[in-house]
Amino acid sequence: MIAAVLFDLDGTLVDTAPDMGAALNNLLTEENLAPIPMEIIRPYVSKGGLVLTKLGFSTHVPESEIEPLRQRYLAHYRAIVADSSKLFDGFEQVLETLLEKNIPWGIVTNKPEWLTTPLLEQLALHEKTSVVICGDTLTKRKPHPLPLIVAAETMGIECQCCVYIGDDERDIIAGKAAKMKTLIASYGYIQADINLNQWQADGQIDRPVDLLAHPLLLN
Repeated sequence: MIAAVLFDLDGTLVDTAPDMGAALNNLLTEENLAPIPMEIIRPYVSKGGLVLTKLGFSTHVPESEIEPLRQRYLAHYRAIVADSSKLFDGFEQVLETLLEKNIPWGIVTNKPEWLTTPLLEQLALHEKTSVVICGDTLTKRKPHPLPLIVAAETMGIECQCCVYIGDDERDIIAGKAAKMKTLIASYGYIQADINLNQWQADGQIDRPVDLLAHPLLLN
């Protein structure tokens, strides 16, 4: 029986694409380059700052200049970290229902703490979650299972009694390696040509509210 729910952050729990995309376009504008349409940026948001920086600049600058640009991108993003980001539609109901059922929930993300904490604080989520593991909390990050194992230990719940939900293959890899049940957030930042069946998750949800009717939580 599932006793706890763990979420990935970007593209699963919170729609951060508007701010992460805006930060990239702000940097492109600063470099006198054309902004990129959000529909092109969105599928790559869960990949993180390095992939987004390469998306914007790999055809314009040599590889040696990508890391300095990534650092500038992160500074742009921190300045607007929660300007337009919000819970995906339906999560207010999901989180309220988990609370009513006394099912703790937490967040395991590869986003660094210095970006995660202000985002969660501005969305009033930090005090509601039972655990937050960031990309720099431990010596390993996803797809390594350690962050998920530590999250379960922090909540005092066996990994086998947890479900981890994410929108990237590394989420499913980490969850399976931690012996958790896994669900794909198919509404997240996933490229159109990805075959989700190849991830071999235990299932998927097409909307956040679908979690409440999923057999994993009903059993």
